Amino acid sequence: MTDQSQVFPGTQFISTILHSLDAKTAMSGALARVYLMRAAMAGVIIGILYLADFAVLAVFAEIGNGALAPLGRIVGALVFGFALVFIYFSKSELLTSNMMIVSIGRYFKRISVVKSLRILLLCYAGNFLGGLALALLLMGSTLVDGGVGVQLDAAVDHKLSYMSGGLAGWTDLFVRAILCNFMINLAMLLVYNGMIKSDVMKSIAMIVSVFIFAFIGFEHSVANTVVFTIVGLQSGIDLGLAAGNLAIVLAGNFIGGGLLIGIYYAYANDARKHLDRQSRKGKAIAD
Repeated sequence: MTDQSQVFPGTQFISTILHSLDAKTAMSGALARVYLMRAAMAGVIIGILYLADFAVLAVFAEIGNGALAPLGRIVGALVFGFALVFIYFSKSELLTSNMMIVSIGRYFKRISVVKSLRILLLCYAGNFLGGLALALLLMGSTLVDGGVGVQLDAAVDHKLSYMSGGLAGWTDLFVRAILCNFMINLAMLLVYNGMIKSDVMKSIAMIVSVFIFAFIGFEHSVANTVVFTIVGLQSGIDLGLAAGNLAIVLAGNFIGGGLLIGIYYAYANDARKHLDRQSRKGKAIAD
């Protein structure tokens, strides 16, 4: 007889995700305020680590008239890679990871569409509020002055340029958003599937996934929301272009994490469906 654990190695992953979903469903209902607080913390973490990334870029841009700027991109992306580690171990709530979780829950009919949307909307609201709180604090400091501010403005200009680039720019942005959350949730797959026991190895998986998206230039909806909020309060921003960017990135992130990881692995590890189908085929042949 075939060992089901070999045919469906993601069974523990699915079980862990569904257990996590139950907790999120309960918390986003009766404990919505606490859920918002946990989501807000993720927004703050994203903002601070993103700020650290820009600070690294600014330092390397000043060395040798920018000769070491490429090295700064590597170091900055590596620093930002710790954001997901901090979010995971602080038990904060990040929208992009929850896209995968609710998608798996919907596949197995563990949660309704309405409750799924409630989790995602509350999480995004909390992520935004955390970023807003950080942005308001930064207004009373000089942390985004000088080179850091230059890097922030350049990053926002680049992100908004996709919107003014017409269909080609929108498609480029969409693809980058898909691949971003694919990498984020691929890391979470490794963390949740039970095969990696060491917290150090889990951390490395998360750091590498975020490093890849930050270094290559993939697009993350929460990171963009936070950086748009910071720059918007500092020097202003084109709200129309920013909203368009976020709409495309949110859709791309959902496909990358919710469909390409969530639904893909839910279907691939749905032992009952596949074995029932195999049993029906065997019975039909026997008849």
